Amino acid sequence: MIGRKTTVGWLRSRWHGLDLGLRRALPGRCGFCLAPAERDRPWCQACFEALPWNLPACPSCAEPQPSGSLAEKRCGHCLSRPPAFVRSHVPLRYQDEVAQLMQRFKFHASPRAGTVLLELFELGQGQQKLGWPEALIPVPLHPKRARERGFDQADWLARRLAARHGLRLYRAQRRHHTPSQRGLDRTERFGNLRDAFVITEALPERVALLDDVMTTGATLDALARACLAAGAREVEAWALARTPL
Repeated sequence: MIGRKTTVGWLRSRWHGLDLGLRRALPGRCGFCLAPAERDRPWCQACFEALPWNLPACPSCAEPQPSGSLAEKRCGHCLSRPPAFVRSHVPLRYQDEVAQLMQRFKFHASPRAGTVLLELFELGQGQQKLGWPEALIPVPLHPKRARERGFDQADWLARRLAARHGLRLYRAQRRHHTPSQRGLDRTERFGNLRDAFVITEALPERVALLDDVMTTGATLDALARACLAAGAREVEAWALARTPL
């Protein structure tokens, strides 16, 4: 175990060094293809236009919808079982270049990848939408998983987003270490996370939750229920990318 942790730490340190070196050596370069970037943006126009934007999508859970679907039409899952959050904003789909960038951010703690993703998220959200909540709550990792990974991607994103937009930052806690959601179907995912979170502070009326990737929305739904129990009246779900189902 000690040897594994040492190896992981060494690899993360090397990746940080490489990432920093690229940013210094290649200023003004696209975060996807390293071509000259647009002014004040970490991407080029060609890569930006080719990104898998999450349109159309269900307004409630952001599940990608077939091309030509009616805008603002709720999906069948949300009609039969509405989530605890009132709406979702997830501007990208987890595929192609976005998936590769997310993996560099999530598993290699790349600040360059995180910065590009955060700017895409802000651009996809729009300033009017970003201004509505009074507080922001990142989806928490269980302490055991956080120690194993050594990086909490949702917390990294939330701290920067809260600072940029003057949002109060609150923390949730996991009641217990839930098994991985990987390999579970939709019903199993929701059951796996029942009563998984608790918030010990009283929350303001309007809050937004933040995660890196949204799959079925089960995690955000469970956290939204904890927010409502802590005094919030309206909860919105935010994520950078949505997994196509």
